[in-house]
Amino acid sequence: MTTVRHGTKVPARWWLLVCGLTLLAGCSQEPLTAADPHADMPVPTRASHSSFSTSHASGIEVPFRVELEAQVPAELNDVLAFYRAELGKRGWQEKAEGATVAADRARLVFASPKGPGTLTLDRAKGETTIDLVQRNTEVAAKANFLPASGQARLIFGYLVPDVASLAINDEVIEIAGGVNHPQMLDLPPGTYAYTLLVSGRRVRTDSITVAAGETWGLRLDDGDRKSDRIY
Repeated sequence: MTTVRHGTKVPARWWLLVCGLTLLAGCSQEPLTAADPHADMPVPTRASHSSFSTSHASGIEVPFRVELEAQVPAELNDVLAFYRAELGKRGWQEKAEGATVAADRARLVFASPKGPGTLTLDRAKGETTIDLVQRNTEVAAKANFLPASGQARLIFGYLVPDVASLAINDEVIEIAGGVNHPQMLDLPPGTYAYTLLVSGRRVRTDSITVAAGETWGLRLDDGDRKSDRIY
């Protein structure tokens, strides 16, 4: 005995619609390419947003830090593959130390021709956000921003011409007023509580976490941002 199973008949026009949607989906998955193949910090052509920022030391034209922030409607793995290929073409060498790759977040560490580089990717709201940073070792050394080997460096100053001091790591450091009097302190990696005193009165208590080779600007004025990663 032969059993015949009857399926639902689909009108021809629906098959055309299904096929058209399939082709459209295939077209949207084209590999990412660089909008400018010669740019030091590549941006994918399908990026919905991108912006660059640079940090300069006083009197030095070349930036010691360049950062690219962008968003692209592509899967994280595709963006990760794009940057591994494009940065490799530019002489960036990926390092295993400090690298993490997960389904919704990735962080890669590089040695670039100008200095340390980091790539951070996050997946949110159907897009992958990109944060690419390159630090220029030569310029940072010229600006005296590099910490001692195995240490982290804090750079700070006090903008109000009062008598101020910073208590940190069992030290009390007198702070000169004005933007032209930055002070520097090298510390082992770790988390440090600190207290700012003005005319002997405590005005701020907070903490900061630093890693070896990093330089942070510690803001001691009344701004909302209390620290900035410089290098």
